[in-house]
Amino acid sequence: MKILVVDDSRSVRRIMGGMLSKMGHEIFEAEHGKEALEQLKAHPDIGLLMLDWNMPVMNGMELLEAMKKGRDEGPRPTIVMCTTENEMSKIVHAMTKGANEYIMKPFTKEILEEKLGILGIHGEDNGA
Repeated sequence: MKILVVDDSRSVRRIMGGMLSKMGHEIFEAEHGKEALEQLKAHPDIGLLMLDWNMPVMNGMELLEAMKKGRDEGPRPTIVMCTTENEMSKIVHAMTKGANEYIMKPFTKEILEEKLGILGIHGEDNGA
């Protein structure tokens, strides 16, 4: 599956991308929401978005809003928020804006695999 990792931290993008790549996925990266929109247009077959909340230029919630407005442009990828934001009200807000799942940073490969499994997304080394 093609996965877009959106985070302003290069190290987070590399770590998360490495975990997902080892699971057999093709990884794309974006530093902020505007760059993510460009990647989604260039690669409309991206199936999963791993999205940080707090980023410059366009944050994760602004990206969710922009994607909601552009729904007629094709299928929307599954969205997993990956953030340090852990207040229940913020989690609920992200889910109502279009996130499918939520992972709190920091997380392990096992947590990532578990959350993706809940969404029916599996890598080559764990059953798909």
